[in-house]
Amino acid sequence: MFDLTVLWAVIVAFGIFMYVLLDGFDLGVGILYPFAPGETARDYMMNSVAPVWDGNETWLVLGGTGLLGAFPLVYSVYLPALYIGVFLMLAGLIFRGVAFEFRAKAGRSKVLWNRAFFLGSAVAAFAQGAVVGSYIQGFETEGLTYAGGALDWLTPFTVLTGVGLVLGYALLGATWLILKTEGETQAWAYRLAPRLLAGVVAVFVAVSLVTPMIDPRAFERWFEISWLWLLPLGAALATLKLWQSLRRGYEGQPFLATMAIFVFTYAGLLMSKWPYVVPPDHTIWDAASSPNAQLFLILGVLFVIPVIIAYSAWTYWVFRGKVSLEEGYH
Repeated sequence: MFDLTVLWAVIVAFGIFMYVLLDGFDLGVGILYPFAPGETARDYMMNSVAPVWDGNETWLVLGGTGLLGAFPLVYSVYLPALYIGVFLMLAGLIFRGVAFEFRAKAGRSKVLWNRAFFLGSAVAAFAQGAVVGSYIQGFETEGLTYAGGALDWLTPFTVLTGVGLVLGYALLGATWLILKTEGETQAWAYRLAPRLLAGVVAVFVAVSLVTPMIDPRAFERWFEISWLWLLPLGAALATLKLWQSLRRGYEGQPFLATMAIFVFTYAGLLMSKWPYVVPPDHTIWDAASSPNAQLFLILGVLFVIPVIIAYSAWTYWVFRGKVSLEEGYH
């Protein structure tokens, strides 16, 4: 019989990845906000993501509800283990959303909403990176119950992964600005992107060196499955392509190359942990809901996903091209 649990794992992984890829660049724009060369540049930055940022977060809802419905054990372990981290992430997203609305109408208080936009984006990105680090290092469980403390998720390793994702999102944001802006803002993004790329590579190397000490099983898998080495090779080639496209002054290729880096890194993370969804002991089949529940939910999800893809593609098509101060959120 067809394994619905595997199909649900693919759906949830796809939803989470689409969120990381799409909401990542607008979080990155927020992370770069206080470093912009001026208030006009910040207006361009805000307008570049204003038409799409809220639609991008649809993927977070899809991934989260998919986890709840298809893998209830994930919620019963992750929420107690990551309660503070998840709260920080949601608070950051809320502050960022409020800043979008209020900054457009603010006068003297605009500087406060600029800070809220930055802090909300940075906190949300760091919290997401720390959650990834927690997933790599695993959770202390007794049976199907979380047995650790409220701050066990916060370790030097998760701080490293949190900083790494902040830099990665900032790189996505910089290459997005190269694609969508012109003049002083684009030139600033061109100058900033190579530095961010160097930071991302440094953190990636550090995480790769530390991970075998934290999770020997993941390290062994890379030698058991020979083709897995194609994933870091692909990430390295994408990194080289990004560097070359920045030096040559291309506009679209840097953003595409950065997305490719995320694709290969995300695939490498999933393959390193497969099939464990609550590491180190619980697989996707341990965490899954009943087949009847999975079948009932999947009928709706398989209808919703094409709709989300369609309206997202339509939005990006409508707002293609360079951004201007006369168009966008205002």
